Amino acid sequence: MELPIFKCVIDDNPDSDLEVNAIALVDRPAIERNFLAFKDKQLFSADEDRRIISGPAMLADFPIYRNDEHHGEYLVTFDAPTIFQIVNKFFKKGFTENFNLFHNENDVPGGVQLFESFIVDESRGILPMKGFEDAKDGSWFISAKIENDEVWERVKSGEFKGFSVEGFFKYAKFNGIVKPKPTEEEVLKNIGKMIEDFLSATEQP
Repeated sequence: MELPIFKCVIDDNPDSDLEVNAIALVDRPAIERNFLAFKDKQLFSADEDRRIISGPAMLADFPIYRNDEHHGEYLVTFDAPTIFQIVNKFFKKGFTENFNLFHNENDVPGGVQLFESFIVDESRGILPMKGFEDAKDGSWFISAKIENDEVWERVKSGEFKGFSVEGFFKYAKFNGIVKPKPTEEEVLKNIGKMIEDFLSATEQP
């Protein structure tokens, strides 16, 4: 099945609500990549964990599946220039403490602070994090410090596996079609069809 692709864009105007205004901790990130949790000690303290989580917040040109009443099934992507706009506006408006859990605006734990951020740019020598070497130029990586004990325990237990940005966007243009990766069921069905076709061909006189 071929799906349409739409490019998401925001508005640079500070008064516009077209922006990324929060980051959620989730179990299944839309970008299909998990963050890395670091538990090593700080140099000046032998007692306290650093409680840092790091990973991709947005991957440039990565197709994200969506399904709604208006468009049906489709894919959305964020290109490098749009991600740059998003990150610039995110910091300019001071959203670094806007974290929630599972995109629930009423579940804001506190004690989660974005303290590190970079956009991959090979021309400037800014490369993806180790383990994410295939991330394209323009991808956004972040690190957050977890001071909330309950949230950190849920990170350690594996309940939270990745970052997921949230905000308001508009679809700037139709950008072609792609064939998404087949599901396991579709693969097995295709294999079965190939076997049937082969057996039918060998049975003919």
